[in-house]
Amino acid sequence: MSATQSNSDKPALTYKRVLLKISGEALMGEQNYGIDVDVARMVAEQLKAVHEMGVQIAVVVGGGNIFRGVSKSAGNMDRSAADYIGMLATVMNAVVLQDALEKVEVQTRVMSAIDIPQLAEPFIRRRAVRHLEKARVVIFAAGTGNPYFTTDSAAALRALEIKADIILKATKVEGIYSADPMLDSTATRYDCITYQEVLERQLKVMDASAISLCMDNNLPIIVFNMRQPGNITRVLSGEAGVGTRVSVNK
Repeated sequence: MSATQSNSDKPALTYKRVLLKISGEALMGEQNYGIDVDVARMVAEQLKAVHEMGVQIAVVVGGGNIFRGVSKSAGNMDRSAADYIGMLATVMNAVVLQDALEKVEVQTRVMSAIDIPQLAEPFIRRRAVRHLEKARVVIFAAGTGNPYFTTDSAAALRALEIKADIILKATKVEGIYSADPMLDSTATRYDCITYQEVLERQLKVMDASAISLCMDNNLPIIVFNMRQPGNITRVLSGEAGVGTRVSVNK
């Protein structure tokens, strides 16, 4: 589905329809908990710039800034109950991001995998695709709607359902490293890596089920630093050296 804009005043696009995965922690900014509205506004402004390039954008947002089912804060709660609370956290983040996008005049729809009609539309694949075709940003909330599945898995699933060209995984580092660059100064960044290598080396890019789903369907992933202004535009323009690409072959 890759396409090149015919309009000469727009940059050439490597991808036409993308799914952006943003962790809940990314919305915390420098806080220890909750949502930093300034960060949400920054994300919205970057998405607006991409939207104006003609890219169809879907977003899956996590909820780890509020509650994560496998976190210490879940204590000895039943895993299913804890995961459902985590899904509600993603809905909260989705509504915040929707508000930030609409404040910069980008039409947005939130679609939830669990039924919350006052806040979001139910997820219906054909309707989601139609929203994208009408140049609306679509935010997918509540993960897959099932416990025991992470929002990484939801990102892979939704990307395949809407036939996205690629998953963009927004992080706070420049890509995938041989070790955690925050803890190991000798860690080296990969420009590209295969799904199999990610699984074999147990690199914490996305969970194993999400990587396997992408591998089985040959859906590429680019992991990049969204805190660097303009990076998402560089990725979508195919600029070399931005982030790490995960695919079948290097």
